[in-house]
Amino acid sequence: MELASYLAGERWSDHPACTHPLLAALARLVNDNTSDESRARLVHLVPTIIGLTSDDLRLDARIALRCATTALPVAAAERQLALAVSVLAAEEMLARLEGTPSGQLSERSRRAMEEVPHAAEQARRFSRAARITEKGFRRYAAPNAVQLSVVGIVQACISDPDALLRRLLEEAIDDCVALIRTPERAAPAPAHA
Repeated sequence: MELASYLAGERWSDHPACTHPLLAALARLVNDNTSDESRARLVHLVPTIIGLTSDDLRLDARIALRCATTALPVAAAERQLALAVSVLAAEEMLARLEGTPSGQLSERSRRAMEEVPHAAEQARRFSRAARITEKGFRRYAAPNAVQLSVVGIVQACISDPDALLRRLLEEAIDDCVALIRTPERAAPAPAHA
């Protein structure tokens, strides 16, 4: 993120204004939890995150959802409930923001939840009783989902956590590009009452 701040002409910082705060947090976590050998493979991503910023809460929800659905199938059992709740919270927030029916999961979320049926059922019971605010989602739920996802991947019993972390960051960047730079998807149509 320091290199991104430099390339964007900002003061040297790992929290540059040129990148969405949650995406920057994910990039820092991936960088900090990647081996020295694999870290060099992240450098080519730096230019792609410059200018990816918006105050659209859908961006936070998409980043959190990408992280949680990536980590959920590989995370240890003790992390699965929190990750499954993160999936449901992000899906609920997106439904609210996009004016779509609540309770419907994207194909990616459905597949991730099917991998952990016990945690998914517990998460559904928990989520029925909880209603998260937009402020609470941005401030707590989304950053917690990102943090928990990275830790879950790093500690997972998989052959190459660095590759999965890199792919997660690449896909989160792609999600942000699609939302920010595609004019027809820039904002949902207002709902008419």
